[in-house]
Amino acid sequence: MAKRKMPRCMSTQHPDNATTPFFSQGQVMGGEDEIKEAFYAYSTLGCTEQMWDSEGKEVDNYVVKKLLNNYGYYFAKNKLGKDLFLTVRVPNPEVEKTEGKILLEALDAIPRNFDAAGAFYGEEVAPIFEVILPMATSTVSLERVRNYYDKFVVGKAGEKLSPKDITLEKWIGKFGPKEINVIPLVEDLDSMERIGGIVGDFVHGRKQEYQRVFLARSDPALNYGSAASVLIIKNALQQLHTVEEKESMEIYPILGAGSAPFRGNLRPDNIHTFLSAYPSMQTYSIQSAFKYDNSPGEVMKGVEELNSTKKGKPVEVDEKRSSEIAAKISREYRSQLTVLAPLINTVAKFTPNRRKRKLHVGLFGYSRKTSGGVKLPRAIRFCCSLYSAGIPPEMLGLNALDEKDLEYMRDVYAGFDSDLKDSLRYLNEDNLAKFPALYKKLKPVLGLVDYEVDREHRRWSKHILRKVHDKHPGPIEEEVLEAAMRRKFLG
Repeated sequence: MAKRKMPRCMSTQHPDNATTPFFSQGQVMGGEDEIKEAFYAYSTLGCTEQMWDSEGKEVDNYVVKKLLNNYGYYFAKNKLGKDLFLTVRVPNPEVEKTEGKILLEALDAIPRNFDAAGAFYGEEVAPIFEVILPMATSTVSLERVRNYYDKFVVGKAGEKLSPKDITLEKWIGKFGPKEINVIPLVEDLDSMERIGGIVGDFVHGRKQEYQRVFLARSDPALNYGSAASVLIIKNALQQLHTVEEKESMEIYPILGAGSAPFRGNLRPDNIHTFLSAYPSMQTYSIQSAFKYDNSPGEVMKGVEELNSTKKGKPVEVDEKRSSEIAAKISREYRSQLTVLAPLINTVAKFTPNRRKRKLHVGLFGYSRKTSGGVKLPRAIRFCCSLYSAGIPPEMLGLNALDEKDLEYMRDVYAGFDSDLKDSLRYLNEDNLAKFPALYKKLKPVLGLVDYEVDREHRRWSKHILRKVHDKHPGPIEEEVLEAAMRRKFLG
């Protein structure tokens, strides 16, 4: 497949926004709202790619037709598949058994969208030619998706319903595009540590100009701790750079970062610092809080800043040292979660929904269960719970680091101090002190950076924790939402 314009900003459907977008018909965005959202991301915000999520929610396989019919004047000048891109995230049947058939539906819909674009443009244009496979853990899982499309979607074009009959292509019409790219979304530690082998084996010997690889930021943070996830990702980026050189093929990493410091700290006013931490990324996710909890002018300026930059080389790391420090953080982080789990799960019930989607299953971040048997909500609700209670999750596990560890962290993780400082804005030390043993452990972490607490947010966190600890706690939806509006993200 020919090399194309490679996006810097991918608008996604992550429901981390406190503010409801102006075009939404209600507090919870539905399918038609997401059609409008895609157009808004392209036409106003400046994102050149929209991720279309068929994982965990009711999928609209007619998205291309609706975009072209509703906004034809815009897409006539800005071609889907050439200037702008629509990339589908599909379910992984190896993990999400009940969602497996949706993968087949999504792949079968690609030729239909190809036909819709061809009818609109009067020429062959593939509006969808890449799919994202979440929770990718092996080369085989990627090849299954690619092979299914090759054999059972476009491959059936030459088949006949009976020996003397015409082919399906002559009966139904052409099946296109002839091939698709499969983008692995890598989310767990084991797969991150093996990412060079997974991606290397997948691309080896294939005649393709590039390979995109999606690195999760939120679920590794939820599973292992925020700072640990950064080290894990940096190791992965270094491995991908090695694959790029070995295979003489462009590797374009995508990072799924959110506005919360715990989930990446990608905000319109933090672009420069963020880019210094991840210089070798090609594409960055522009999630809902980024888009809707900031003014349109701020968002457009942030997207423009990202679009004006280019992919660089990865930060050089000592993979063994990074892994050792990440493991230290992770062990301590997980032990501290056992103390906070009841609080997290209580507050999570009052986190507002922003998208119509189903629960995921699979990894720790999906199954909501730690190796120690502690159940947790998914990353956005997890973060919302702790921030709302005045206990920023970035702190957790950092007390395990000694001076040499911290020196290494600051050397390879450019945003370490600023991310911690941003998170501690939402600290309520009085609330943390209600967990005495944990407070004693984390007290040294508070001295790592100078920070200023947001007093308004502290006031809301005080109300939230008081209600949670009441014998007969009342609803806290209003307080949780007010605190989130103050932060400019749910979680």
